[in-house]
Amino acid sequence: MEVILLQKIANLGDIGDRVKVKPGFGRNYLLPGGKATLATAENIARFESRRAELEARAAADLTSAQARAAALEGFKLSITAKAGSEGKLFGSIGTADIAEACQKAGHVIERAEVRLPGGPIRAVGEHLISLHLHSDVNVEVPLTVVAEEAAASG
Repeated sequence: MEVILLQKIANLGDIGDRVKVKPGFGRNYLLPGGKATLATAENIARFESRRAELEARAAADLTSAQARAAALEGFKLSITAKAGSEGKLFGSIGTADIAEACQKAGHVIERAEVRLPGGPIRAVGEHLISLHLHSDVNVEVPLTVVAEEAAASG
């Protein structure tokens, strides 16, 4: 299946590139998400007439992501979670928990933008998470997981 990309897609191409993709990827991800259109003669002509508009929107998105990255410069995130005596968490900290903690700290981060290279966090201590704000903008943020003080039982 040949498509025209309407926005930059990591590991695939840039705006306006005509690429061949597997039918399922095109049908289930690119076309419904408005990220691409089928490469027919009619769509190619329509794309060429809208190219400047799409490139301007892509440049604005990149500028916005770079501004968000600059705002995150020096930002350290801390999350308190229940943990056992050996420092293992009861449960785990995932992308939704991190996005929620960032929003409480005043940074607008979507759950889909959080990348956890080692999977969900299951231990207290220092961790490095990555925020994928744009296909060209990634920000590394240090995360400290602190054990919640348990009430003394007696």
